[in-house]
Amino acid sequence: MSLIKGYVEHIVYRNDANQYTVLELVSDGESYTLVGTFPAVSEGELIEAEGRFTSHPVYGEQLQVADYKVLPPEDTDSMMRYLGSGAIKGIGPSLAERIVKKFKRDTFRIIEEEPERLAEIKGISERMAMSISSQLEEKRDMRDAMMFLQDYGISNTLSVRIYQKYGPALYTVLRNNPYQLADDIEGIGFKLADDIARRAGFSADSDFRIKSGIIYALTRAVSAGHTYLPMDELMPYACELLELDSLSDLEDHLLDLQIEGKVMVRDRAVYLSKYYYMELSAAAMLKELNIKGNVDSGEIEERLSLIRREENTEPDEKQIEAVKEAVNSGVLIITGGPGTGKTTTINMIIRYFEDEGRCIFCAAPTGRAAKRMSEATGHETKTIHRMLEYTGAPEGTGDTKLNFLRNEENPLEADVIIVDEASMVDIFLLNSLLKATAPGTRLIFVGDANQLPSVGAGNVLKDMIASGKFNTVSLTKIFRQAAKSDIVVNAHKINNGEPVDLTKRSLDFIFIGGREPSDIAESIKKLVTEKLPTYVNADPMDIQVLTPTKKGALGVEQLNLKLQDHMNPPAKDKREKKVGSYTFRTGDKVMQIKNDYDLEWEKRERHGICYERGTGIFNGDIGVITEINSFADTITVFFDDERYVEYDSKHFEELEPAYAVTVHKSQGSEYPAIVMPMYPGPHMLMNRNLLYTAVTRAKSCVCLVGLPRVFEEMEENENENKRYSGLKERILEVYGDTVSEVLSDMRETDGEEGTFDT
Repeated sequence: MSLIKGYVEHIVYRNDANQYTVLELVSDGESYTLVGTFPAVSEGELIEAEGRFTSHPVYGEQLQVADYKVLPPEDTDSMMRYLGSGAIKGIGPSLAERIVKKFKRDTFRIIEEEPERLAEIKGISERMAMSISSQLEEKRDMRDAMMFLQDYGISNTLSVRIYQKYGPALYTVLRNNPYQLADDIEGIGFKLADDIARRAGFSADSDFRIKSGIIYALTRAVSAGHTYLPMDELMPYACELLELDSLSDLEDHLLDLQIEGKVMVRDRAVYLSKYYYMELSAAAMLKELNIKGNVDSGEIEERLSLIRREENTEPDEKQIEAVKEAVNSGVLIITGGPGTGKTTTINMIIRYFEDEGRCIFCAAPTGRAAKRMSEATGHETKTIHRMLEYTGAPEGTGDTKLNFLRNEENPLEADVIIVDEASMVDIFLLNSLLKATAPGTRLIFVGDANQLPSVGAGNVLKDMIASGKFNTVSLTKIFRQAAKSDIVVNAHKINNGEPVDLTKRSLDFIFIGGREPSDIAESIKKLVTEKLPTYVNADPMDIQVLTPTKKGALGVEQLNLKLQDHMNPPAKDKREKKVGSYTFRTGDKVMQIKNDYDLEWEKRERHGICYERGTGIFNGDIGVITEINSFADTITVFFDDERYVEYDSKHFEELEPAYAVTVHKSQGSEYPAIVMPMYPGPHMLMNRNLLYTAVTRAKSCVCLVGLPRVFEEMEENENENKRYSGLKERILEVYGDTVSEVLSDMRETDGEEGTFDT
């Protein structure tokens, strides 16, 4: 590590969002370039910085700063340099010279303690004198806050966010309840808050610590897809997390959290309150929307006959039933596996309502799924977020405080809303959609109930079906053309637990043997880069490697490194950026790994001119890195749906390489071909549900590489990961009239079942 002391000559670049700064420092007559996080540092200030010198291919030698401190000016020249730098609004070099010439080495004390004396200088009014003093005090306060937070082991980047949130009140927060940081600031979890609290002298049995630990345990559960945890699982988990000896220490604190309204306990199911109320409100709104129609069955069949002749289609009984139910149901669920005619059914429903002059909205949870639906139906399809007109959320508020322009006060102006890939809809998205759906609108969910559940919390589609309260049509017949595909046939065999002949010579379902991880990885690499592109007529970047796990020799992390080396090797014309354990480079295939409603995107014409802007990039979106700007510390990604996004360093951790992704992350996507290793892994992951989901992601070819016994074990393993979700129970409660005043904060309704205006 190198230590350097000098004056900030020039701020070359600063990102106001995260305070990443490039500056020129003069020390002993030499000029140095420093890069790092420099909150509250201005030109003219004297600083002492510690870091490592690195050589950049474009910008030359730079000091990557790990830590720094601002020093008081050492002489009148340095005072004059700082005041005249522009750091204090209203003071230029000439006025700075006059101030220092009058007050000499006492200048800063005068400004801070006797600011009215500045008015003795020509050109400075009393009001301006107070402003100068106030600005200097504000900068000093922020600097002092940074120094204070560093004593607690908090990085400069997080320090900026803490100061922006609390201002001078941060001292009270850290001394009274550091765990409040975890509640208020995104990016500060329980563990970091716990470390800060220990440094602040808080004991392990602190009330604040135990309650924060319980909240953290429930938050972790939500991240894993649960909307609640059973009491019998939460208590030992929280006890282990908090390193407490007795469960009894938690019971009183759990009661306190209920009184504070932060958690809700129902039948020994412990929720973060907002997720309980999401389920409850969703259940109530579903009931309110579930109006029955009375259009005559014969009339529907007559109109369907005309559509069948014009479209030259021969639907089966279940597809006809689905159209009838769509006409006469407020809420309808259509479910079925690959090749069972879901798209044909959707098209018939769209055609039926179009002939009636109805307004139809089509939507899907992800951009890729929306694009697929649009191509399959010829009807404009948006992501659910775009349909609801999301507006982003203030930084640090979290996903569940996302604002949509479409809501109960400004509902969607549609007669029919069709949501495809409904298995991917989580409880938050369902709740937001229902708020924006006016009574009398038909809401149709289409999906495969046997797919993996949503990445977000909840088990929406399965819970709605299991409740038995909504008309559900299951498409089971595999149509003749689809029956020619071994992908379709074998997917249904997997789902039904029937044996699959892996030795069969197939054109689209191929099993390649392999025993050692290194051999399997080599086969995968050759398939993606050499064999499959010409076989399925696709770019290697469009062929997707799917794997059950993140870790291990055949997990996402290792496969991405191997595939990157082969598909996008280093080159002189490719810039690189190291982020964590991975090195991104221009041309890399990457994936967004969390919903970020604040990230700005733009669409550009051929010459780079922007013609559309918006916000929001979502979990699972895939793109390619087009630019790495080391000077501004940004990465630009071009996503599949033609959106450009510029990431600053604060958002780098939201990107992961995507040559290989987990099966969970592939939901809602379709690829020309998928390649998947068949190698032993955690039993809880290696199940039928995951195998079925992976196989159904392929359009033209499935290639499985590895051990046949692993395929057989996965197919036999019916144990899906248990997901705790209470939507079914909330629906049954609402239909049982056991919940009072459920709609008190929602739409007014008389509670009676009505009919459509036909």
